[in-house]
Amino acid sequence: MTGPTRPPPVRWGICGTGAIAEKFVRSLEAVPDALVTAVGSTSGERAESFGQRMGIQNRHATHEALSRDDAVDVVYVASTHERHHDDTILFLEAGRHVLCEKPMALGVAEATRMIDAAAAGERFLMEAMWSRFLPSYVELGRLLDEGVIGRPLLLTADFSFAVSEDARAGHRLFDPARGGGALLDLGVYPLQLSRLVFGAPDEVFATGLATESGVDGQTTLTLAHAGGGVSLLSVGIITPGPCSARIMGTDGSITLDPFMHATQRLTVEGTHPQVIDTEPASLHYQVPEVHRCVREGRQQSDVWSWADTLGTLTVTDRARRQIGLRYPSE
Repeated sequence: MTGPTRPPPVRWGICGTGAIAEKFVRSLEAVPDALVTAVGSTSGERAESFGQRMGIQNRHATHEALSRDDAVDVVYVASTHERHHDDTILFLEAGRHVLCEKPMALGVAEATRMIDAAAAGERFLMEAMWSRFLPSYVELGRLLDEGVIGRPLLLTADFSFAVSEDARAGHRLFDPARGGGALLDLGVYPLQLSRLVFGAPDEVFATGLATESGVDGQTTLTLAHAGGGVSLLSVGIITPGPCSARIMGTDGSITLDPFMHATQRLTVEGTHPQVIDTEPASLHYQVPEVHRCVREGRQQSDVWSWADTLGTLTVTDRARRQIGLRYPSE
């Protein structure tokens, strides 16, 4: 008697050869039905080196060549922020599904065009908001749904660190042409947490401190939500911070240990005190959701949807206008 037939592996192409691309490929070792078949870069030398190091057979010197590789089902877009829009549309129009690193785009206008391309080609597209798929965040969602802290009223969250001054020259985080700054690179993490707790905000108030290169080195957001909830969020690349988060409700609180976007520990205080320790953070937890959606013919995930991506970018667009942050491509 034979068992159920296993579906064929989902074949991944990797767009980009930086640190996050390597981290993602290594994390796929934990997903038995994921197979990395190709890598593409803007440099043949980098693609060859990455492919040799990571054991990837197909190595492409251009993103266009990767888009034409029929041994690829899904492309993980790990290029720098300013390339996400063009790279994602390239792969979608070539018939590939896409998991795009966060932030998926520089703003709502770009993201809307990317989503339109996915819809037109009936392809799957998701922003790689990997935090939302972690065991700790799954537990957090359960705790909030069960009302263990009553009605949430206040969220405080920080994700800040200081890049040394001698390392800032040429660093992508300080380069406006590459979509640098604290808000887009780090802000998506506390914003996705705020969205989990309260949903979309009604009002956005932002203050920022610009660096010499013109990007924001530090930004603070105050979000007012329907029903009276408030989110106080801070991000920085020139100021070290606690990198933790706390949700306060009518019957208690939940603390997310550092780093808040990749926490392993949740501490509940109040009516239902408890400490929950989870598995270490990893990029691979989002991958089974991608596989499920692709196999079921879904174009977006219910866990992190197109509306979620557009919602966070709506906030960052409003915040950027308030602090005067613009990018050369706009």
